[in-house]
Amino acid sequence: MLNKFVRVTLDDYLEFVSNTKKIRIGNEEIELTPVKVRRTAPTAEELTDVTTTVWSFPKRGGWATHRGNYRGNFAPQIPRAVISRYSREGETVLDPMVGSGTTCIEAKLLGRKCIGVDVNYKSVMLSLHRLYWLEQSVLTGDVKMNSQELERFAKAQVEFYVGNAGELSWIDDESIDLVITHPPYFNIIKYGTENPHDLSQARNLKEYLLGLRSVGEEIYRVMKRGKAFGILIGDTREKKHYVPITAYVLMEMLSLGYVLREEIVKVQHKMKTTREIWSKRERDFLLIYHEKLYILEKSEDSGEYKNSSGIFLKSLKELI
Repeated sequence: MLNKFVRVTLDDYLEFVSNTKKIRIGNEEIELTPVKVRRTAPTAEELTDVTTTVWSFPKRGGWATHRGNYRGNFAPQIPRAVISRYSREGETVLDPMVGSGTTCIEAKLLGRKCIGVDVNYKSVMLSLHRLYWLEQSVLTGDVKMNSQELERFAKAQVEFYVGNAGELSWIDDESIDLVITHPPYFNIIKYGTENPHDLSQARNLKEYLLGLRSVGEEIYRVMKRGKAFGILIGDTREKKHYVPITAYVLMEMLSLGYVLREEIVKVQHKMKTTREIWSKRERDFLLIYHEKLYILEKSEDSGEYKNSSGIFLKSLKELI
């Protein structure tokens, strides 16, 4: 079963919640209670400026069914900005490590089809839970949409699968218009699955990077040429020294044929995990308060952008 995929439907979710009122993902217990939706779009204060290479969202997005009770998930402003900039209505978005469903919620609100995949069955159920209550709020009229928004929302189909992000064999070659994902942090949050494809369980950095490389290879296969892949990742420390995981991941992705289109620094706020680890310890180093969002492209001709691709890396190696 490790390399297989399983489609998880709304009926599967409804059967699941009829017997299960809460789930545990890693160390977090999350109740599967109704989610109240007050609005379906961010305020100007929540979205802030996304026209530069530094993004900062002091207020976590509180629209739709987005909640911050899934440790390590990314702010909904990020997939919203990436989806809006790098795709069009009716196109297909893929998140191969979908977590709590943030990407797919935003894709549906913006009129894009979405495929969400996660190795953790409970994460997929949480994603369906949040999608279900968003759809219910729209259907019952609890939140208002104009006719154009309703039509766009209804057409945007979402599918969820349990499976390995490095084995997407059911997705056709060059069929995806945009990929955006936020892999688990290395050696920070364990999501509690025993599947060897769960990157949060990687035993060492090499295993983590090899796992991400496998994911990158499969994403490259399913992406259309000229389309974008957004990946949000963070660095860490070992024995007080900085471990530039983001740089290592970027080098791996460029070696697969991707071209770097943008490097965005995402400022972090309310760093719960960082505070928990370091707040009560003496330290002689700086706290890491940023992540990197790389926008990679499957270019028609990477040679045209050789200084932004693995071609330049290869030429450097030849000098050694």
